[in-house]
Amino acid sequence: MLIHSRAAICGAAVALVVSVAAARSETLKSPSSAAVDAASGKAIVGAASMYNPFKPGKEEGGPNTASGERYDPSVWAAAIKTSLRGKFGGVQFGARPKYALVEAVGKKVIVKINDVGPLRPGRIIDLNERTMRHFDPSLDIGVIDDVRVIPLSGDNWTTGPVG
Repeated sequence: MLIHSRAAICGAAVALVVSVAAARSETLKSPSSAAVDAASGKAIVGAASMYNPFKPGKEEGGPNTASGERYDPSVWAAAIKTSLRGKFGGVQFGARPKYALVEAVGKKVIVKINDVGPLRPGRIIDLNERTMRHFDPSLDIGVIDDVRVIPLSGDNWTTGPVG
């Protein structure tokens, strides 16, 4: 009888471990498949440039973003064109930031959209320094054409390169 009890307990423990592992694999999808599943809108195509509010110049904003966060050149973030604000849930002061999948030059990255701005004609997104360096490591290009920006639903994304 004792042997049957130990076998039942061992079997239950194995079943529990297997079910937990299966549940984790479902919730921890790869960023690329999760991003495709969560795309909440059609892709917006245009040009991307880089911004830095600490750089002197009349066209640069202040060090705080539209969401109220301080600009940080070391995170994966971007500012969307003001007229596209509605596609990203508003991007308002004090609100949780929105997220987007940005695709260009054969690379993809998930960024936090925490700012808006009046960008030059043809430009749809301003990338912060870290994000721009992902697409243009030497920062020689300046403006990247044919960038696809896809709004992501939800607000619990891990930013950074995809795939």
